[in-house]
Amino acid sequence: MTGSAAQPAALALPVLDEALADRLRGRLGVVEEMLAGYCEGRTRYVSDAARHLLAAGGKRFRPLLVLLAAEVGEDPDNEEVLKAACVVELTHVASLYHDDVMDEADLRRGADTANARWDNLVAILTGDFLFGRSSEVTADLGPEAVRIQAQTFTRLVEGQILETVQPEPGEDPLAHYLEVVAGKTGSLIATSARYGAHFSGASEEVVGALTSYGEIVGSAFQLSDDILDIASESVESGKTPGTDLREGVPTLPVLMARASTDPADARLLELLDADLTDDALHAEALELLRAHPAMAEARAYVIARTDEAKQLLEVLPEGPVRSALEAFADVVATRTA
Repeated sequence: MTGSAAQPAALALPVLDEALADRLRGRLGVVEEMLAGYCEGRTRYVSDAARHLLAAGGKRFRPLLVLLAAEVGEDPDNEEVLKAACVVELTHVASLYHDDVMDEADLRRGADTANARWDNLVAILTGDFLFGRSSEVTADLGPEAVRIQAQTFTRLVEGQILETVQPEPGEDPLAHYLEVVAGKTGSLIATSARYGAHFSGASEEVVGALTSYGEIVGSAFQLSDDILDIASESVESGKTPGTDLREGVPTLPVLMARASTDPADARLLELLDADLTDDALHAEALELLRAHPAMAEARAYVIARTDEAKQLLEVLPEGPVRSALEAFADVVATRTA
């Protein structure tokens, strides 16, 4: 042989069965082509803006989950499954345009954000355009899909709104944060699993189980990010440790630490209320948090949630699809280490 064969593209989910992985890659390629078409506007300007973040890449985790969940039904190849995969990705990407404006971000996936390349107005309207296009595609899937998409969109936006406000007086800050995560992240991942199972013809029992699985694992994935923000070293994660901490973003371990009544935690609690843009204070807070019992408590919470998600999969027959879904839950749990 004069050369080696090209390695197949890695999937965002841990699919060990090669036949299943090949099927998913093939369908994901079709979805990619469909997404490019759905981003086509009446003018080149609109098309360029709409394709900007899509072209920057991304793991396509949500459409892949649609395709994987569809494997539990009798007809995973039908066009409705492919359209549903496009719906969730268009919705996700649209939300990123709005997120970048809210966060005043300059980079997304290594490329300029739309608000940096153009301006906030173009970014917001492009997000609206993609939300509109996802609604058009959803309409092709029937009234039940429209209802599900509307409910999902409502939860997603409400989660984004709640993220910007403090908990109500007397409300548990941790419960408030978990509601934010469930809305912003869990809701669309739940719908991804739900759409795949539903449009492939799975039973209502299986659709319900996968919907709950998606919400739990989707939320747990965000919470594991919270833990990594504190625990990881930059050489391991490729991220600057304590970014959320520096910016004052409430996260799972921080909120659990704040609930402490131990007098020994007085200095940490003082730091969490301080301006952590100061490098010395930030480093001290990061060191104290890494040694705090809240880190183990946060890990235990995520592991318990992923175990709950795996139990929901018992309605599925044993095989590569169930194994892939269980493996993903395990990945979410172990990445907090």
